[in-house]
Amino acid sequence: MSTKRIALFLGAVWGAVIVDIVAYGTGPGNAVHVATYLAICCTAWRASLRLPPGPGRRPWLLVAVALTSWCIGDLVELGQFYFAEVPGVGVADIFWLAGYPLIAVALVQMARRRAPGRLRGGMLDAMALTVAASAALWQFVVAPTLGLGYGLLDTLVPALYPLCDVVLLAAALFVALSPGARGVPTRLVLGAVVFFLGIDLGYNILPFMIDYSLVQRLGPLILAGGAMLVAACLHPSRGELTAGADRLPVVHPARVIFLGLALMTAPTLTLMHKGFGREEVIALIATAVCSTFVLARFTNAVREQERAQAQLAHQAGHDTLTGVANRATLDDRLRRLLASDVHPVSLLYLDLDGFKEVNDRHGHEAGDRVLTAVADRLGGLVRQGDIVARLGGDEFVVVCPGLTEAEVAEVAGRILREVARPVPFGVAEMAVGVSVGVAIAAEGSRSPAALLRAADAAMYEAKRHGQGRWVLAEQHPATDVPVLADPPHSWSSSLR
Repeated sequence: MSTKRIALFLGAVWGAVIVDIVAYGTGPGNAVHVATYLAICCTAWRASLRLPPGPGRRPWLLVAVALTSWCIGDLVELGQFYFAEVPGVGVADIFWLAGYPLIAVALVQMARRRAPGRLRGGMLDAMALTVAASAALWQFVVAPTLGLGYGLLDTLVPALYPLCDVVLLAAALFVALSPGARGVPTRLVLGAVVFFLGIDLGYNILPFMIDYSLVQRLGPLILAGGAMLVAACLHPSRGELTAGADRLPVVHPARVIFLGLALMTAPTLTLMHKGFGREEVIALIATAVCSTFVLARFTNAVREQERAQAQLAHQAGHDTLTGVANRATLDDRLRRLLASDVHPVSLLYLDLDGFKEVNDRHGHEAGDRVLTAVADRLGGLVRQGDIVARLGGDEFVVVCPGLTEAEVAEVAGRILREVARPVPFGVAEMAVGVSVGVAIAAEGSRSPAALLRAADAAMYEAKRHGQGRWVLAEQHPATDVPVLADPPHSWSSSLR
């Protein structure tokens, strides 16, 4: 769905939410609430089921199930309101509480797809924060109600909502702090979680400040949060939430702060229960200072390890001469691109013309200078997120996802012109050309090797017609045999 239609969808939901808040508790208000909720759930199911089957679709199916569960809870309560009596704790709570872990699991699955095999540290941090928040929840929410004469369910069920909020917050932190892009879909998902947390917090705090009849009007806002989740699923860039990230995991400063809060929770709660005398305050300050020093030492050790890992990863995944990606990195990133929602994926296969003559005439040092200059120029031509790789010798590959055929032609033309510029070497200038083969993988293509073969064959077709040309090839859907899609283009006739 286009971003304009997504904006219209969110605007329509917000309009219904405002009507629901104004007419809350009335027949028309309830009708608007039910109709809007059903529309959001249907849109969530439609959007998730239209995605290709596989791990990338599972989180969105869980989101659809969670929203449907919440909607059923509202329908049960409305049925009790009209035909029976609404209990303090009832069947509706089962459906409401069930939605929280479903969304939390969906967020964790997104984080695992963004950082496969690299979530153990984040999970430990989230568990520490969850334990600390649970301790505070027990002292301030559950314990005070134990002696008020309420039944077991009336005491525990309301306390489960803040606990579910903590679990939801921990799952949201997995996504927020995991490597990967943080575009509109990510912000929509995190914004929805913040919305849900804010609504539950308002339900727990505002009754002490204002009349509960006004607090109840927060309920329709849950529709806006659900619509934000659906909008993230509908967004063209939703793949960023489930696409593997290339960068190494880095400990975010916020995680260190969360660990500090978790460490200080138990002693702070203990002193709040016993009272803050002079000795207690001194002990609390000493604990806070020691915790700060320990966390600072921990952060310093982690940063040193991150720098060492980054250096080793760069050496393993990049060409030592030019600094661009090597064949292993190209294969890995190309495979993930083809499996993602980003289409089409364009691959340009480059082979330098006249490079052997440079080596023979000026020596290998001059040849290395040409290769580094070409790599630098290619890096300056592409966008952030595109891939420049060296396969070996004088062969390079450029991968540009999401470009139209006309835009790929423009990139190929710029490459011909930039590579043809002379390369200074001492007092001399060396000139090489380049032959480029272009292959475009449409949606549904899953073979990096077939795409490389098609571009490679197109490159040789360009060489056969002379230097300084590019050829666009296409794969036959049944045999993967590359065929000539367009006549060769020289640098002078390429799109500028």
